Amino acid sequence: MRFDVVISGGRVLDGTGAPPYRADVGIADGRIAQVGRLAGATAETVVDATGRFVAPGFVDCHAHGDAAVFDPAVQRAALRQGVTTFVLGQDGLSFAPGSAATVAYVSRYFAAVNGPRPGGGAAVGDVPDGPLSVGELLDGYDRAVALNTAYLLPHGTIRYDVMGPSSGAPSRDDLAAMVGRVERGLSEGAVGLSSGLEYLPGRYATAGELAALCAPLGGLPYVTHMRAYGARAEVGMSEVVDIAGRSGAAVHVSHLHGPADVLLPLVERALGSDVDLTFDTYPYLRGNTILAMVVLPDSVPGAETDRALEMIASGELDDWWPTLDATWPRLTVSHAPGLEWAEGLTMVAAAERAGVKPAEFCRRLLTETRLEAGVVSARPDEGPEGEQSVRRMLRHPSHTGGSDGIYVGGHPHPRGFGAFARFLGRHVRELGDWTWEQAVVHLASHPARRFGLTDRGLVRGGFAADVVVIDPAEVGDRATYEAPRTPAAGIGDVFVSGVRVLAGGELTGATPGRALRS
Repeated sequence: MRFDVVISGGRVLDGTGAPPYRADVGIADGRIAQVGRLAGATAETVVDATGRFVAPGFVDCHAHGDAAVFDPAVQRAALRQGVTTFVLGQDGLSFAPGSAATVAYVSRYFAAVNGPRPGGGAAVGDVPDGPLSVGELLDGYDRAVALNTAYLLPHGTIRYDVMGPSSGAPSRDDLAAMVGRVERGLSEGAVGLSSGLEYLPGRYATAGELAALCAPLGGLPYVTHMRAYGARAEVGMSEVVDIAGRSGAAVHVSHLHGPADVLLPLVERALGSDVDLTFDTYPYLRGNTILAMVVLPDSVPGAETDRALEMIASGELDDWWPTLDATWPRLTVSHAPGLEWAEGLTMVAAAERAGVKPAEFCRRLLTETRLEAGVVSARPDEGPEGEQSVRRMLRHPSHTGGSDGIYVGGHPHPRGFGAFARFLGRHVRELGDWTWEQAVVHLASHPARRFGLTDRGLVRGGFAADVVVIDPAEVGDRATYEAPRTPAAGIGDVFVSGVRVLAGGELTGATPGRALRS
């Protein structure tokens, strides 16, 4: 028996939910060729996995690596957690499809989340400048990075491309144009449609508009950052069920966080209504987003930067700022171009250093960064009760793993560097929320099925050889809120499409990552 790679002596977690079993894994031509006792087999590369688990590569269902995935440090951070696929195009905002003006808008508005567009004058990968199609974006990712990428059609980008920043309802022609962009994007390989209903311009969409855009999905999911979370999650979930009922689409709720006593009955109610529902959640109690979304009232048109800055400067919001006094201590500056000294400081501490009140420093931050600033935000329920809710949510069988990783700024949330390792180290080994075999279902096979990645997510003959080797005693997150970019530990060997991309915890320099098309 001759293989390109043999991973020998490990215990296989195959992704079916079956208990681990002792087997060798033979890889040839980028695929898993054989799983079993391969004594006497020869291979160019042999990895001794004795004492370790061998599992399918994990699928990060919610990652903001749209531009950052080209950064080797981000690739290393993901691979050291066992993540071999990013699902991009989240929250209804990304770089395609769109005109040059649309791409410029998204790049500016979502800069603190997705970063600058790939290839934006710097020839990163092979992504062209100017107008950008889904096919062109996927071509730019393909074999240019060490991990796989899948892409959701972003509703907000599509709406802006057709209607600009308008808050109005689409005309019949507008809606037809948006549906046409969805159909073309699906034909070019997108794996679903995403929305961000707290962002702009997605906030202006109705359930009817979204259902019309979901109609062509054909089994692929509608993935949504809902209109409301936490204690008001019933508002968001009711809309999700409405959209699913109108369109027949499968639905996936992004970062479903909040009190489990509120959320789990809503999930069960949706499932009881025959909605094909899944959701992702990450194992932390803080969020990370653009500052403008957190602190500006709906009356400020954040999609129109100049007008928003005029309103901030004019004093129109003077009565608004005092209502945020309880919010300032919960915000830590993550991204502040031009004011990098403030990154990592709370809004209160940064204001003290600047010699002003928090509201005044916030106005300065918004103005000088032209609304680009980002923050890590603590939830009001941070503490033991909040952690219990996270644990209960991730134990639900509809859960899939997602980091919501943001890699922009000097002090981002640690979730992009540690979420999947934290799932394994804390929630499996330490707390027992999952067994090891359950963890692989939640993190690999279940999300691969949800996004139509039919040859990923299992250690099985004929499947693509995305394979990770896990030390169960050592795997865990090392990133913290104080040191958010610290890589995880316990996963040192990773293969993507049969090519070794991580060896001893370090990148090999190989870039076999595929743009996975539906």
